[in-house]
Amino acid sequence: MVAKNKIIWQIAAFSILKKLVWVILIYATSALAQKENKHIRSGNDYYDDEDYKEAEVDYMKALEAKPESFKGQFNLGGALYKQENYEDATKLYGSLAERDADTEERANSFYNLGNSFLKAQKYAESIEAYKNALRLNPDDMDAKYNMEYAKKMMENQDQEQQNQDQNKDQENKEDQEQDKQEQDQQQQEQEQKEQEQNQQQQNQQEQQQQQQPQPQQISKQDAERMLEALKNDENKTLEKVNLQKVQQGKVRKVEKDW
Repeated sequence: MVAKNKIIWQIAAFSILKKLVWVILIYATSALAQKENKHIRSGNDYYDDEDYKEAEVDYMKALEAKPESFKGQFNLGGALYKQENYEDATKLYGSLAERDADTEERANSFYNLGNSFLKAQKYAESIEAYKNALRLNPDDMDAKYNMEYAKKMMENQDQEQQNQDQNKDQENKEDQEQDKQEQDQQQQEQEQKEQEQNQQQQNQQEQQQQQQPQPQQISKQDAERMLEALKNDENKTLEKVNLQKVQQGKVRKVEKDW
C-alpha cells in the first residue's frame, strides 16, 4: 500500500512539474513576445516620424528578443531601405521571400525586394523580383507599374551604355587619327630637317669651291698663239738637236789608218 501511494505521488509530482515547465515556457514566450511587440511598436513610431535610424535600433532590439520574427525583419528592411542602404535591404528581403511564410508575406517581401533593386539601379534583378511578387499576387497593381518602370529604365540604361560605347569608339578613332597625324607631322618635320641639312651642306661645299683659286680663262686667239708658239719652240728644238747631231758627226775620230 505504501509503494502504491509512492508511485501515485511521483506521477502527481511529474504532472505538476510538466505543467510548471509549460507555464514557464508560456510565460517566457509571452514575455519575449511582449518585448518584441514593444520594440516593434516603438520602431514603427520612429518610422512614421521619419527617424529611420532610431527605428532601425528598435527593430534590432525586437530581433534580439525574437531573432526569427518576420515582422521585425520585414520592418528592419524598411528602415534600411529608407536610409538608402539598399544592399542590406535586398539581402534581408531576399531571405524573407524564400522563407516558409504565407503567400501575402512572401509577395510583399518580393515587392520590397524589387523596390530595393530598383533603387540600386539593378533593373534586371528588380524586374525578376516584381515577377515573383505578381506570381503570388497577380492583382498587385503597384508591382505591375513598378515592373514596367524598371523595364523602361533598363532600356534607357542599355541605350545609354550603347551611346557610351559608341562615344568611346569614336574617341578611340579620333585618338588614333590624331596619333597618325602627329606621326605624319613628325615624319614631315624630320624630312624637312634632313633637307635643310643637305641644303646647308651643299651651300657650304659651294662656298668652299668659290673660295678656291679658279684657273684663268684664255681666249681662243690666245690659245692659238700659245699653240703656235709651242710648235715654233718644238721646231727650233728639233733643229737644234739635228745640228748637234751633225756637229757631233763632224768631230767623230777615225780609228783606223787606211
